[in-house]
Amino acid sequence: MFTNKTAFISGASRGIGKAIALKLAQHGANIIIAAKTTEPQPNLEGTIYTAAAEIEAAGGKAFAVVCDVRDGQSIKDAIDKGAAHFGGIDILVNNASAIGLTTIQQTEAKRFDLMHGINVRGTFLVSKYCIPYLKKSTTAHVLTLSPPIDLNKKWFGAHAVYTASKYSMSMIALGIAEECKADNIASNCLWPRTTIATAAVKNLLGGDALMAMSRKPEIIADAAFEIFKQPCTYTGQTLIDDDVLAQLAGITNLDSYAVTPGGKLFTDLFL
Repeated sequence: MFTNKTAFISGASRGIGKAIALKLAQHGANIIIAAKTTEPQPNLEGTIYTAAAEIEAAGGKAFAVVCDVRDGQSIKDAIDKGAAHFGGIDILVNNASAIGLTTIQQTEAKRFDLMHGINVRGTFLVSKYCIPYLKKSTTAHVLTLSPPIDLNKKWFGAHAVYTASKYSMSMIALGIAEECKADNIASNCLWPRTTIATAAVKNLLGGDALMAMSRKPEIIADAAFEIFKQPCTYTGQTLIDDDVLAQLAGITNLDSYAVTPGGKLFTDLFL
């Protein structure tokens, strides 16, 4: 059902973004890989070009384009080039994100700017410039990788800046759902029940120990896939990956997604 459908995915060169791209590619989708990495990095696997090769090997078509979501012109150029290459955009995945689990006093201004520049401004601009193309689609979906909004103080004391940036992503996604309801554009948020084995978890949060207590990015990809199969009336929600799989696909056995089969899992932030 995704043959000739095109997805624009920010941060698609690795991790969750690439996993979603590969899932869609397996079902014939075109993928616009929008990310910064063009050369291999010591602690980061993959580039936009290696991701493109994997996507095409999986059965999809790929268009790799350099995109810095902190730069409005870079975003617009990437979207316009990708849409021109494939003839439109049907799915937008706001995946690119920066993290910093520090208190207000510990957070440097440049880190504040990075998180808000990528998470908030980036999500806003990518969405803004994609919407005109999504309006032309008959199966338009926006999916933003951000959490349910919970104003419990525990989510602010240790990392208020990061929390504010991620909640802002969710508010933008919910705003799109309401603003674009008449345009038949569905917009939802998706968040994991447990930590996901990504470069951020390994390099910034908990190293190999936390990676071992995580699930694979494929659980997010499979949940996203089920969301994209829904009609445009399935919109305006902050969804959790395992709930989506249970409710939309009847999948309740999640053992295959664990990095360590049968091992203890670490519940993600905001849940």
